[in-house]
Amino acid sequence: MQTPPASQNSNNSSVNKTLSQRIDSLPASGGLWRFITLLSLGGFFELYDLFQTGYISSGLLAEDIFHTGSAGVFGISDQAAFASATFLGLFIGASLLAPFADRLGRRMTFMYALIGYGLLSLCMAFQSHAEGVIFFRFLVGIGLGVELVTIDTYLTECVPRHMRSRAFAFAFFVQFLSVPAVALMSWWLVPQTIFGLTGWRYVVIAGAVCSLIIWFIRKNLPESPRWLAQQGRFDEAHQVVNGMERRCGLTATAALSIDAEKAHLQSRQSLGRFRDIWRPEYRQRTLMLVVMNFFQAIGFFGFGNWLPALLSGKGASITHSLLYAVFITLAYPLGSLICSRFADRMENKWQIVLSCLMTVIFGTLFALQNNPLMLIFCGFCITWSNAWLTYSYHAYQTEVFPTHIRARAVGFCYSFSRLSTVFSSILIGLILQYAGAGAVITFIVVSMLIVMFTIGVFGPKTRGLELEQI
Repeated sequence: MQTPPASQNSNNSSVNKTLSQRIDSLPASGGLWRFITLLSLGGFFELYDLFQTGYISSGLLAEDIFHTGSAGVFGISDQAAFASATFLGLFIGASLLAPFADRLGRRMTFMYALIGYGLLSLCMAFQSHAEGVIFFRFLVGIGLGVELVTIDTYLTECVPRHMRSRAFAFAFFVQFLSVPAVALMSWWLVPQTIFGLTGWRYVVIAGAVCSLIIWFIRKNLPESPRWLAQQGRFDEAHQVVNGMERRCGLTATAALSIDAEKAHLQSRQSLGRFRDIWRPEYRQRTLMLVVMNFFQAIGFFGFGNWLPALLSGKGASITHSLLYAVFITLAYPLGSLICSRFADRMENKWQIVLSCLMTVIFGTLFALQNNPLMLIFCGFCITWSNAWLTYSYHAYQTEVFPTHIRARAVGFCYSFSRLSTVFSSILIGLILQYAGAGAVITFIVVSMLIVMFTIGVFGPKTRGLELEQI
């Protein structure tokens, strides 16, 4: 594909800047928050599905579908294989399929991913052998990997710069409501058998059915105007921004400039390529985010997916560990909601560093506790720090790349968090089996220290800047 002449590139930037200025001028109105909420609802059931790993495993073990130790399908614990299959699918979805969001558009990509993983989750719910459960979990993971990257990209491109971090914090407040929901449903349903179906199947079915309902609700979401402009589809881009302005109570005033802007565009826009994320201006950012994603996932999913097992390792019964987990996971939505009050007042890179420091402090305290109330308190604080880390790095990594390679670059970097969890899930299972819960927490703490150093030293500042300036 030919590269447009320099004069055309200049004109394209001019047009994108016009759209960017209009988006950045949007007020934090009810219309814009409704848009963010609608986009976040899909993420609710994605995280619901993602966090099932640690909560339904006890039901699979009780039904003799899963087995521990060398009796598992691959000679390891089936719970570890289940978690690894999930994240292997997430890795493939984020690294290989997320770039379709740069080619086909944000909206189309996440719509197909949403209905795909919803149907595959239903198939998983009716499996009776570990091989079938793990296989369909792998396929579900592929859809989740595409969906999560695309939502982040879409959200960054459709909210004004003065509320990017706050929008992510609120979006994850909505999405993280799914974590206590899946913990509560698992505590209630997993020990039961209803109409001949064991409880873990109802936990899976509920998420799958609701995600398909959300598919219909999200059908009317518009395409990203920045992506449309990148493709040279300026009429559609301005129509989308006009609609956004109307929802915010503004009168669209830029519509008359469309013809003048289009007159400057003489050739089609170039599509981003994989090698573009390794250009000198982006290489350090790519490497920084690869390292950050690899190690933050150990802390986040290492604690989140293994929470009931870690609590059991502290002497709690399965029933009590699931109940404790319900209280602890309330910190996911509450932490995001509280953090939304200051999210736009601090650089995202320093929010990442501070959230990791919080994990280090309370992770160390968790390892030293046996008292149930202190376990819940320390677990609550670790979960809060994980929520803080999540929205800040999801916002951060979508800010540091340009529109034409945003989904491809974020998907590639983000996929390393999934790849690390494939191996860390197995490793944590082995550490827990042979060294105990304290050693698992030590593993998590060291990983968070690496994230703090990487982002604190090499991360660029993004607060208050236009996406095109970053």
